[in-house]
Amino acid sequence: MTSMMPLVVEKAQVRRRGKVLIGPVNFTLQTSGLTVVMGPNGSGKTSLLRMLHGVVRLADGTVSWTCDKTSARAKQAFVFQNPIMLRRSVRDNLTFPLRILNVPRKTANAEAERWAARIGLEQALARSATVLSGGEKQKLALARALIREPEVLFLDEPCASLDGRATREIETLLLQARADGTRIIMATHDVGQARRLASEVLFILQGKLHEFSPAEVFFENAKTDAARAFLNGDIIE
Repeated sequence: MTSMMPLVVEKAQVRRRGKVLIGPVNFTLQTSGLTVVMGPNGSGKTSLLRMLHGVVRLADGTVSWTCDKTSARAKQAFVFQNPIMLRRSVRDNLTFPLRILNVPRKTANAEAERWAARIGLEQALARSATVLSGGEKQKLALARALIREPEVLFLDEPCASLDGRATREIETLLLQARADGTRIIMATHDVGQARRLASEVLFILQGKLHEFSPAEVFFENAKTDAARAFLNGDIIE
């Protein structure tokens, strides 16, 4: 259970060069669950995540945690669609977020070994992270985010370019993280993945929030034409 939720979004809007990317949107994310942000490519999913994470400036409205922004930022992690690897070993990638928190080297190394085993990279600790496969890099990025036990984890299409096996491994890690109490907010346009993982769905199109409902309601009885078309695999603009 997090100490920084619920997350309350009121009339929030993001603009760039005069163009509205997101909003205005209003919703509240409660303490527990796995929120999936859905919509076609270019709908604004990444911009919405970045807005919630606080890395883009609001043009209007508010995004409010139950703690101050500095404390909230320290309790979050973000995993990008194309993971950024430090040009160091797998071990150093895993220990890095702990070392900047002044965790003793011995403890950090032990945690790195534990997480490497969890993601199947225990034999690759000394290998450069830059030579890993796409699936291995994504698992490493996720482990690097989770190793410091964030209260809230943002993910932007974490399985977009992965094969079935790697996708299943990532989803297993996410479900375990959720069970351990991490609040997850992730973007995907993969309907199957959303059905497997989501407890609730935010559906956006052209930067506007069209639906926000429990996952079972969204998938069985979507209220808007756009959401129903998206679920049917139709092209929507």
